[in-house]
Amino acid sequence: MSAPTPALSQSRVGTYEGSLLSSTGLASQIRIADTSISAGSKSQSTVSGPPATLEVAQAVMVTVELDFGGTLPTIATALLDIERRYQPDDGKGRTFAILDAYGEGTWAGKLHLSMHVSAEKPGIGSLIFKRTGETLWSSRIVPSKDAKKSQFSGKNLSIYIDDGAGKLLTVDGSNNPTWIMDAVVREKGALLDTVWPSGIEHEVTFIYSACGCPVKVMARREGDRVVRTKELPVMFPDDPAAVEVIAKLMRW
Repeated sequence: MSAPTPALSQSRVGTYEGSLLSSTGLASQIRIADTSISAGSKSQSTVSGPPATLEVAQAVMVTVELDFGGTLPTIATALLDIERRYQPDDGKGRTFAILDAYGEGTWAGKLHLSMHVSAEKPGIGSLIFKRTGETLWSSRIVPSKDAKKSQFSGKNLSIYIDDGAGKLLTVDGSNNPTWIMDAVVREKGALLDTVWPSGIEHEVTFIYSACGCPVKVMARREGDRVVRTKELPVMFPDDPAAVEVIAKLMRW
């Protein structure tokens, strides 16, 4: 698995250290570290012809309409019908990752699907619709022109909570909590448990990518667990180990 050095411009990042199994089964460490986010997302629909060029640590939004020939699948199920094809220049690992995905059915019975793709290392990356062999997206990924940006290492996870007034609160996991409410809110110097009462809904932002792009979900605290109040987006479908770490922290 590859990884980011992320952060949001409004806030700084804390540190969570825990065990994370990579997609190859090798153990690594995941933490929330001080870094910054600057890459924006471009938009791209189904492609034809030579692949476009994308720099490492840049992102693109791939939007397509897919015909499943009957009952529409969920977004998570639809992603299983999309092949991730990697051709890394160094012959190792993956060149990109889907960070999140969302969509809905159209009047014509197709699935309108948007996927947020983050470029991780030089090479070629493609998304192929397995049912038809159609290339949904393809890019030649080149080294970043920004010397401060590096390839994704898969070790940095950033978590922020919107305070309801438009400000982001940083979840500092340097005390190595196993439950998100036992983490410290850096801006307040207090445990999240005292800041997020039961029954209250907040927007939670996760950053786990080369581009430092935020993945946002709505969630409500219900006593000793947090539940998502909206099914979409599908989070980090290419990083199940990171999803597992998040699920354990949030208890959802």
